[in-house]
Amino acid sequence: MEVVGILLSRSTYYQTIGFDLYEGLRSSLKQLGRSDIKIVTENIGFGADKQQCYRSAEKLLLEENATVVIAYIGHRTAQLLRPLFLATNRILIVLDAGANMPHEWPTCPNIFYHSLHNSLAASLVAKEATKDGYKSAGMVTGYYDGGYLHTYSISKAFQDNGGTISFNHATGYKTEDFTMEPLKEHLNNFPESALLSIFSGDYVQWYFEQIKNTFEDQNLPIYLTPFGLEETMLSNAIYPGNKAKGIAAWSKKIESAENKIFIDAMTELGKTPNLFSLLSWESATIAIKAIELTLEYKNSIPNISQDLQALTFVSPRGKIYFDTKTNTSISPLYKATIVSNTEGKCELQLEGEVTEVNKYYKKLTNQDLDQSTSAWYNSYVCI
Repeated sequence: MEVVGILLSRSTYYQTIGFDLYEGLRSSLKQLGRSDIKIVTENIGFGADKQQCYRSAEKLLLEENATVVIAYIGHRTAQLLRPLFLATNRILIVLDAGANMPHEWPTCPNIFYHSLHNSLAASLVAKEATKDGYKSAGMVTGYYDGGYLHTYSISKAFQDNGGTISFNHATGYKTEDFTMEPLKEHLNNFPESALLSIFSGDYVQWYFEQIKNTFEDQNLPIYLTPFGLEETMLSNAIYPGNKAKGIAAWSKKIESAENKIFIDAMTELGKTPNLFSLLSWESATIAIKAIELTLEYKNSIPNISQDLQALTFVSPRGKIYFDTKTNTSISPLYKATIVSNTEGKCELQLEGEVTEVNKYYKKLTNQDLDQSTSAWYNSYVCI
């Protein structure tokens, strides 16, 4: 029996993340008819302890003899695991939130990145803001969210398209420190500003509530990235007004047979389908292909890598394929607006697919970070 290992992370405000990752993978393997593949797991906490990640990966490879390991980790941690996977001739599939931007994009032949592209979407939503006529914007982020380089991506794109960042506001980490009061002065000085907003988890709900309470009648233009449009959190968020929009990585409203199968599978398990179960659901197809190639090429990493780079498949969010330069998956992204449901809470309304995603991804990877850095080792939302 072939073995797939998965490193499971924790998150204080996505408390089901480990279960979502596991069930997405398990259910997809079942859907694909691969009950002959065994899943083994290791917990890596918040993913910030480098030694713990290394020990857990080593255990899956050496003690469990995993052919492929899947891990929700960041680029930095993946690079630390690189020697281990090179030495053992195994494939590592990194489930990547896409929130950080590495200073050197990966080229390791046996590490493949399957991404939700938060930084790419950040650059695209900034472009949308300028297309809507906004020349001034404020950056508004959560304390934790602001530490990743999707902040650089969104501000750089806004400026490259003719806009100016007029103010920055990073909220406190705790509920009692979370406030939008500082925006009053900023918006008095720059009343025609868009709000380039990066939030995730409960912070989305806190953000919309504060916007509603602090700027009741102003209907502020809010632009959001994929984690800000995550539907589980949106379903409990107060509707902030009809100028909230963004770029989504996935929605339960995507109409396709593949999306329906995924949603039905998760729902039948009593789970709410979300970005994490989606990502691991999709990773099953990549893992199966990697196992098949490993057997075919007798662990020859160059041959496995070359064929894996050519893999394409249709997932719940659309066609997936790989950028061969960075071993990173390219997937559809969707323009979306936030609408109100009958209870005054938020729903997504899809407005169409973003065209030329691959072109924008290449532009992102060629971008000079201009000495911008992030200190976070945690994968995004794992805190």
